[in-house]
Amino acid sequence: MKYTITLLYLIIISITYISCDSNSELADGYGNFEAVETTISAESNGKLLRFNVEEGQTLTKDAIVGYIDTISLALNKEQLAASKDVIASRSKGVLSQISVLKSQLKTAQISKKRTENLIAANAGTQKQLDDINGKIDVINQQIISVETQNAPIVNELKSIDVQLKQIEDQIQKSIIKNPVNGTVLVKYAEPNEITSFGKPLFKIADLSTMQLRVYVSETQLAAIKIGQEVTVRIDAGKDMKNYTGIISWISSEAEFTPKIIQTKEERINLVYAAKIDVKNDGSLKIGMPGEMWLEYWQ
Repeated sequence: MKYTITLLYLIIISITYISCDSNSELADGYGNFEAVETTISAESNGKLLRFNVEEGQTLTKDAIVGYIDTISLALNKEQLAASKDVIASRSKGVLSQISVLKSQLKTAQISKKRTENLIAANAGTQKQLDDINGKIDVINQQIISVETQNAPIVNELKSIDVQLKQIEDQIQKSIIKNPVNGTVLVKYAEPNEITSFGKPLFKIADLSTMQLRVYVSETQLAAIKIGQEVTVRIDAGKDMKNYTGIISWISSEAEFTPKIIQTKEERINLVYAAKIDVKNDGSLKIGMPGEMWLEYWQ
């Protein structure tokens, strides 16, 4: 009987020890890895003449990865340039008329000055001065009239210049440039396909630094802060692989615990999201589960 009691006592102690040891090995936060994903879309309509993008390919910022057909845009540009030349020639004719009238006005003003001097010397008449003043008024009216005729021509030229800039902008947007450094995740189009404005072409993300989004309870919130160094662990066969992470963001509002997340205190319904930046050695993938440990695992 004494032996049985002793055996039961040892079993209870062992169970208690195992239970405590198991609880000590629960992580401080659980979540999944993610990255900032950018979807690159077409900015013009036309045929994909070239599209050198493959899934898994690493691209640098501003790298040219393709072209969209610009023949129609180039033809429109030439047509507008020809129209501009025609309108500009009309404007030159009007401007030449204004130049002639201004020359006549200058001559008339010189004659007016001479007549005023003659009148001052009692060698001229008021009628001569009145005739010259009348001629000057006529020339001024003619200049105004011709300038009025030239105003619509100038506006036409300005309108064509705006259209030319718009076409040039569309031609530039037909060159497909990669906007960020990263790895191509998904390819949505192939060369020789017809694309349109806003159609997705490929998705890219910078995988050099991954973010582990974890959820922590309110009681754990006081133990973490932005810029804090933590340990991040992932499954690696039978063992766990450790990384050093930096907490880069902590949510200011609580949210309900996601169903896929298990926290240290399962009874807590509200948790806070946090992001941990982790340098990727190539093993980390989007969606991979991970753990946050506030102290290095022993």
